Amino acid sequence: MKHLLKTAALLTFLSFPVYAEGPTPSNPDAVQYIISPMDGATVSSPVKVQFGLQGMGIAPAGVEKEMTGHHHLVIDSAPFGADDPEAVKMALPADETHIHYGGGQSEAMVELAPGTHTLQLVLGDWSHTPHEPPIMSKVITITVE
Repeated sequence: MKHLLKTAALLTFLSFPVYAEGPTPSNPDAVQYIISPMDGATVSSPVKVQFGLQGMGIAPAGVEKEMTGHHHLVIDSAPFGADDPEAVKMALPADETHIHYGGGQSEAMVELAPGTHTLQLVLGDWSHTPHEPPIMSKVITITVE
């Protein structure tokens, strides 16, 4: 029964016309950034990651409101869109390297193994798709002890 309900929910979600009106416009002057940790910091796990955004607002996933979005944290990956320029036109994946904060969160505790890690934020619209133009932070590098 659970499997049937999950399948029905997935099919319902996939039937929504995500690209019907084209990409969601952004404020081209918007800036997304990682408040902490600082680039080059040495930290312990779990790592408190604080998200910053200027020039646009935050709204939960599923809420379609002009000039808003929600944060996605990209961990240990190439700078978003660098290895696949078409990625900025598609919904962000949800996996261990692309963490969605669809509730509108502005910080998170992230478990990371000891070693060097990269972090980047990407702003997604109501459907987890980057805006046009895309809003994303610079990539930072941290060391977890």
